[in-house]
Amino acid sequence: MTKSELVEAVSLKVKAFSRRDVEIIIDTLFDSMSESLAKGGKVEIRGFGSFKIKEREGRQGRNPKSGENIFIQPKRVPFFKAGKEIRERINPGEGEA
Repeated sequence: MTKSELVEAVSLKVKAFSRRDVEIIIDTLFDSMSESLAKGGKVEIRGFGSFKIKEREGRQGRNPKSGENIFIQPKRVPFFKAGKEIRERINPGEGEA
């Protein structure tokens, strides 16, 4: 699903807001989530999942074009962990014993 498809789906369900209003709301939501992650925070949406930042260590790598060894700088990367409810929707019956 793309962002425009999400805007369309929400605007069809919520008739009180125009498509443009829904787009502004979704943009604000994503901007707030990105800002929180950029500050090192965590974003948790119950029933869906959580986003957090993981630190990757620097490491030796190889330039695939030249074969030369290079050092890859340490960096921060976003990480998503799916919540229990969404995992159960994707894999129905898996949690039952």
